[in-house]
This record gives sequence, structure tokens and C-alpha cells, in this order.
Amino acid sequence: MFVLRRREFITLLGGAAIAWPIAARSEQPERMRRIGVIVNLPEGDPQTQARLGAFRQSLAKLGWSEGSNVRIDYRFSVSTVEQGEVRAKELIVLQPEVILAHGTPAVAALRKTTRTVPIVFVVVSEPVAQGFVHSLSHPGGNITGVSYLEPSLGAKWLELLKEVAPRVVRVATIFNPDTAPNAELFLHSVRVAAPKFAVELIESPVHDPAGIEEAMVTLAREPGGGLIVLPDVFTGLHRKAIFERAAFHRLPAIYAFPNYATEGGLISYGVHIGDLYRRSAEYVDRILRGAKPADLPVEQPIKFELVINLKAAKTLGLTVPETLLATADEVVE
Repeated sequence: MFVLRRREFITLLGGAAIAWPIAARSEQPERMRRIGVIVNLPEGDPQTQARLGAFRQSLAKLGWSEGSNVRIDYRFSVSTVEQGEVRAKELIVLQPEVILAHGTPAVAALRKTTRTVPIVFVVVSEPVAQGFVHSLSHPGGNITGVSYLEPSLGAKWLELLKEVAPRVVRVATIFNPDTAPNAELFLHSVRVAAPKFAVELIESPVHDPAGIEEAMVTLAREPGGGLIVLPDVFTGLHRKAIFERAAFHRLPAIYAFPNYATEGGLISYGVHIGDLYRRSAEYVDRILRGAKPADLPVEQPIKFELVINLKAAKTLGLTVPETLLATADEVVE
């Protein structure tokens, strides 16, 4: 017959009392972390969903699953600093631990709204010149991220446009100064390169869709016109109309975002935005794990893509040189 002495029983009971809370604690769910996201384009834009998908996939690989151990609060359609300030204030109230911000207007708005909440930017050109960070290697504040383009690419766009359409002698730069405060950074390199390519540069700031049509009508009055469409929230929102009107007026055009050529534009050269979103997730992860933005150097773009749309070229009566096709990352047949 088994007999459990009183002292043994008390010892056993005491051990269980200690073990139970430990086991209970180990089974407690992981604390939900909070990320804010501000995006320039509307929520329903296919590019918005593609980029956010890349961001979430990268986060998942790093151990962050939306709805499981991280909550992401989104705000969309930020094309001006004023709109950005409204979205920024909405997010700050939710007390995110870090905010991902797409584009200059969003970052400028957040900088005015908070100097403490960590901000990781994506698709921002010349963050030092715009005053977002002290230097690329030592940001020094609550902002860091993945830079978008070197302004010197303005000259590259002009070179590629002349290569695909050698008869172009007048080039208009299309942008909205209200939504592209960094346009001057690109325009400078285009101005410097224009004499080298024997091109007359026409700066065509627009403020609404009617302005886009007016600029194209003016340019198309004489032969030899072409377009450089600067990276801009406004031109992004109206990109399909720009493709259609450029084709109608028979104006060769080059764009900064690779997807523009796949969607109907003639040629594009620029950074793969999905790659920037994937890399920005790595910085968000490091901040959630304790890193400070001031200590995270601004990363530079490393993946550039040249996309050529042969359908658009045929519509314009252009024959793309084989040497250029050979260097393209993607050719739309």
C-alpha cells in the first residue's frame, strides 16, 4: 500500500504551485506590435497592393505576421504635405512603434508631426538635400530608410529617350510642382545634359489633367517632340491618361518606374520599387527589435530596371535598336 507522508505532500504541492504559473506564462501570446504605413497612391491601385505585398512578405520572412504578432495601420492617397499631415496625425494617435512612409510628401509631413516615432522612408530622393537626415551614413534623428533615385538619372533618361527616338530635338519634362517638391533635383541634371544631346529642354509644370493635355498639344505642334515624365505622385495617379495622350500625339516618352512601360508607356528606367519595399521591411524589423533610426545608415538603390514596350514603339512608328533591346531587363512584345 502506497503512503504519501504529509511533508512529501506539501513539497509536491509547493513544486506544482511554482510550475503552474511558469507554464501559464510560457503559453501567453506574444505581444502585438504596431506599424504605421503611409502610401502615396490610392488603396485600390494595383501598384499599391503589389508594393505592400512585397513589404508584408519580407516582414513574414523576418518573423512578423500581420494579425498574429504585428498590426499594420494603413493610410493612403498622400500626394501633398497637407494631406500627409492629416494622415500622419491619424497614425500618431494609434501609437505605432515605427512608421513606413512612401514618398517625399509623406516624410515631410511626418517630420513636422513627430521627432520621436521612428520613420522608415521608401521612394525618397536625396534625403540629405531635403533635410530628412543629417547624412546617409549617420541619419542622426528619428528618420532613416531606403533612398529612391540619384538625381543624375535625369541625364540617363534623356540619353535613353534619344537612343529610342533619335529624331527628338525638343523634350518637355512633365511634373506637378505641388506634389513633386524634389523635381528640381532631377531637372538640374536634365538641363546640364540637354546641350550634349542637342535637345531643347522645355519645363512643363502641370497642376491638373487638363494641364497634361495642354502641355502635350503645345509640344506636338512641331515635329521632334518627346517627354520625360518625372517621378511624381500626380503623374503616377494619371499615368494611364499620359500613356494614351502621348500615343495620340505621337510623342515618345520615358518614365522613372519600370511598371509604367509594362502598363503601356514606351520606355522606363528606374529602381524596382518592390525591391525597395522588401528592403525597408528589414529596417522596420531592426527597429522593432530595438535599433535606433539614427544608427541605421540610409541605404541606396541597387536594383535598376530598363523596360521597353515594343507595342508602344510600333504605335509611334519607332524601331528600337537591337543594342538597346539586348540591354533591357524586360521587353513587352
